[in-house]
Amino acid sequence: MLDINTIAELEKIRTPFYLYDMELLRKTVDEAVLMAGRYGMEVHYAVKANSDSRILRYIAGRGLGADCVSGNEVMFALGCGFPAEKIAFAGVGKTDMEIETAVSHGIFSLTCESLQEIQVVDSIAGRMGVRANVMVRINPNIDAHTHKYITTGLDENKFGIPEHEFDALAGLLSGCANINFKGFHFHVGSQILDVGEVYSLECERARAVVAFFAEKGLHATNIDLGGGLGIDYRDPDAHPVPDFEAWFRTLQEGMSSISQEGCVRPSVHVEPGRSLVAQCGSLITRVLYVKYGVNKTFLITDAGMNDLIRPALYGAYHKVENLSASARDCGMKTYDVVGPVCESSDVWGEDRPLPESVRGDLLAIRSAGAYGQVMASRYNLRDFAPSVYLDRLCEVPDSMKMVKLA
Repeated sequence: MLDINTIAELEKIRTPFYLYDMELLRKTVDEAVLMAGRYGMEVHYAVKANSDSRILRYIAGRGLGADCVSGNEVMFALGCGFPAEKIAFAGVGKTDMEIETAVSHGIFSLTCESLQEIQVVDSIAGRMGVRANVMVRINPNIDAHTHKYITTGLDENKFGIPEHEFDALAGLLSGCANINFKGFHFHVGSQILDVGEVYSLECERARAVVAFFAEKGLHATNIDLGGGLGIDYRDPDAHPVPDFEAWFRTLQEGMSSISQEGCVRPSVHVEPGRSLVAQCGSLITRVLYVKYGVNKTFLITDAGMNDLIRPALYGAYHKVENLSASARDCGMKTYDVVGPVCESSDVWGEDRPLPESVRGDLLAIRSAGAYGQVMASRYNLRDFAPSVYLDRLCEVPDSMKMVKLA
């Protein structure tokens, strides 16, 4: 919770903006690093969750690797201090130029997601006169029990290589002259809260895949179990840091019996994104108007779905708080909190109980540090919401200072 003095400083800043609590980020990364060390795993931060340069530089400085899904992410990660040997590059649609970029920088791995992609990487690496480090993404056909738009591990998803192509995959890998086979990658989805069931099944599937290919002479030196650990969107203050201990322990137990006869035990990697950064970010917006309908009262804000698309895209829940109301005595009312964009889906929440709110009140849309600012657009030609850091409020430029509402 923010104190009154901090809220007073935020009131001076022109909205909307993303507010990042770097101290909470530090605590979250500390816990993840501690648990990764305890359970012997390598961590690659999923850059797609949030590519704010200060956040990336901090995470890189803590020794984590990067999980990228575009050539631009690879280059940006390198520029923010992630070493090439800790960068993994996944994605179902890598262009030739992106593959050339990744191969030329000698990154840890290109994660190939189809047989044809493996052939293309082999051809490009051969033309460049180098060997490309390749992980193969397997589709584990596991239901993550999450929203269909963020489920990635079912047979009919576009991600990864399905079981019916395993024999062809083994033959292809054995015949590629310009590839260093590094191991297998798995990922079942995002915002997973059922850690025990979902990740235990993923580990079971991973063990079976490793054993199958080991029998064909293809031994994995690395197993990447992806990310997907969820966070508490409904009560972020109760659980500001996810239960990394339960997640890492479940994965370690699930992979404890993995074996490839006569071979070194593979290294285990994970790729958290949301769980590292979601709770440290809030979208700060201001009430422009209070509008009274027949049965509803609307709070119309200056932040919209162009700033944070998750509620409109996924029907995602974000807690909304009235920061200004903490400085006055007022009762509770029920509001539909909506944005200004010309779409009926531009809604932050319906029937939300909030302190009685007035024009000019500052609202916080919580848990917006992941898949918020990074997915923003200029729809309706609206400006991008800039970054503000809780520990650097004194550095906010004059151009971002609030002009008093009429």
